[in-house]
Amino acid sequence: MTQLIQLSEIASFFGFDIPKSKNHVAIVGGGGKTTILHALGNQLHGKTVLTCTTKMGFDQHGSHPIYFDPDDDAIRSITSGNPIMVWKEIQGEKAIGVNPSACDRWFGMADNVIIEADGSRKLPFKAPAEFEPVIPSSATAVISTIGADALDQVINNSCHRPQRVADLAECNPDQRLTPERAARVLLHPQGQRKAKPPHAKFCIAIAKVNDGNGGKAEVLLDLIDSLEKEIRVAAIASTEPH
Repeated sequence: MTQLIQLSEIASFFGFDIPKSKNHVAIVGGGGKTTILHALGNQLHGKTVLTCTTKMGFDQHGSHPIYFDPDDDAIRSITSGNPIMVWKEIQGEKAIGVNPSACDRWFGMADNVIIEADGSRKLPFKAPAEFEPVIPSSATAVISTIGADALDQVINNSCHRPQRVADLAECNPDQRLTPERAARVLLHPQGQRKAKPPHAKFCIAIAKVNDGNGGKAEVLLDLIDSLEKEIRVAAIASTEPH
């Protein structure tokens, strides 16, 4: 199922806001992970932990209370509707993430654990290295993200780990990331879903869709839908001027 949505609709679209549901969501890829992390944190009900298992900017806390390496009592004390951000520590301009086993443990104490489980050096698309992404074993869903601004751009210029992207797309890194090549990477077993727990559902979010790239995003949506109809794909309208 594919659809153009607003960011404010993402929890509902992916089925995470069902009453009394528990969600352990890992967000991977490039182009919108942190934005989606905070959107889910603001939209989900119950006790919610926001965190990362890699690194993220120390200023990307979304004005939520920050907890550093909290004990279990601190997690149990979270109040419904007031998400917290959890990091291990700050090093320079980076917040260092937590061990994925901690996320598994917290999921037994909170209603929602939402994780930024990958890094892309602020580039809109990537393919993972062997040690990526870092997804907890109890994750119930994985959202793979791609910025629509990566589409039809030269892979070397717009992608993190460009050679890896090119290998999975079956092209050269000096070629463009066509919607067909992007779909090949997104759906590849060694792409973003290679670390997905067997029980977790796999979703795709195409971020930063605007009038300039909307046609390419629509082609990507249609390609994914034609290849694997069971995957829910959202194209998220850009909130930035273009």
